Amino acid sequence: MTHAKPKINAPITPFSLPVIDSDSPVTIGGASERWMMLFVYRGKHCPRCKRFLNKLNAALAAWEDVVDVVVISADTKEKAAADKAEFGWDFTLGYGLTEPQMRALGLYVSTPLSEAETTATFAEPGSFGIRPDGSLMLVDISNGPAARPDLEELLDGMIFNIENNRPARGTA
Repeated sequence: MTHAKPKINAPITPFSLPVIDSDSPVTIGGASERWMMLFVYRGKHCPRCKRFLNKLNAALAAWEDVVDVVVISADTKEKAAADKAEFGWDFTLGYGLTEPQMRALGLYVSTPLSEAETTATFAEPGSFGIRPDGSLMLVDISNGPAARPDLEELLDGMIFNIENNRPARGTA
């Protein structure tokens, strides 16, 4: 299947996912009061994801001063809840991302190498800066677990972009 780039400056078609420890789903896209930083992780099976998300959680207060932080995966509720409990993550953790939702975000999609890895299709990592109007300002996607943005640089860049009302780059 062809991999389509996400459309910068275009609105994300809104979708909602259930959230661990909340009766209210999180909505990705659509109008909101604040910027959102959306992080997609591979799932419970990925140790690199845990290291990345543990770093994010350690810096969460600084991030939340600037944007709403949402982390999502294709994991089941049970897997996502187990990760949240094990690592003590404080960010909003959504689960149940579907393959059509993955593809709508322009994410790379993988099938498990074996049942020891996981048992269902999952998204490779992605980071999305979403404006309050629901449009994409910044996108970083990877086709594998080892390529991730530097969280300190990313936060610094988001602060600069927001405070200076910078236009999105790489729109063509």
